Amino acid sequence: MTRLKQGWALSAGVVLALGVFVNVASATHSWGGYHWARTTPQFTLKLGNNVSSGWQVYLSKASSDWNSPQATGWTGAQPLLTSIVAGASNRRCSMVSGTTQVCDSNYGYNGWLGLASINIINGQHITQGSAKMNNSYFNLGTYNNPNEKQHVMCQEIAHTFGLDHQSTDGTSQNTCMDYYSNTGANAENPASTTPNYHDFEELAIIYAHLDSSSTVSSSPATKPSPNADVDVNDDDPNSWGMLVSQSNGGRSSSYERFNRDGSKTVTHVYWTLEAAAKCPSCDHRYDGGH
Repeated sequence: MTRLKQGWALSAGVVLALGVFVNVASATHSWGGYHWARTTPQFTLKLGNNVSSGWQVYLSKASSDWNSPQATGWTGAQPLLTSIVAGASNRRCSMVSGTTQVCDSNYGYNGWLGLASINIINGQHITQGSAKMNNSYFNLGTYNNPNEKQHVMCQEIAHTFGLDHQSTDGTSQNTCMDYYSNTGANAENPASTTPNYHDFEELAIIYAHLDSSSTVSSSPATKPSPNADVDVNDDDPNSWGMLVSQSNGGRSSSYERFNRDGSKTVTHVYWTLEAAAKCPSCDHRYDGGH
């Protein structure tokens, strides 16, 4: 090989290496570093099915999509799989140890469309989670379409994996982890209803290490956590605790509450378009934008 060719080969190698580095660095949407503790490279998170008949198709597709990284072009590690199991919760969607419970109900005209809660120990380890869809809004014309339901279902479940949003500006990044709204003129558009490459990239980063113990249930859960202190009561948003962050435009907020047992409950709230428009910088629990 001539020196010129060697130089081109070296440059190409450097560019390739830099390209890989940039690609990895582009996935930076971990939710606070929160993750399930586990002792194996791959684990299966049980999704407790508490949803009504109208939501079954959306839960099934979301689980399938999160189990199919190859559909996005991702060929790297797949540390997290999902499995739909019988629900073990109630209308309030009480959390069940080692699982994510998924629910829908008429939670009221309180401003939120979807809500995800996780319980945290040792600073970052998720012990249980819940994902809720608010039918009070999904039964209205604005939100009552398959694409918006799929978008929110896919997103709320993924928050309990430890994923945050890729984008909050309302544009579609072709992932359910953005703030694109499949409503109005976009109601027929299936954009942003599934994960994309960078979601699986981020999961591989979050779960690149092993832990000395596991917080993931190895058998089907049968009942909610006996500790009512860690159970978020959606009928009383004050139970979410302190507002710790809010997105530009006000579409989402995160809250933290410290529990008597030393754990922390973190709640991610996805607000309706109407609540966000009323006062983008307000805590929507109190701004009257419902």
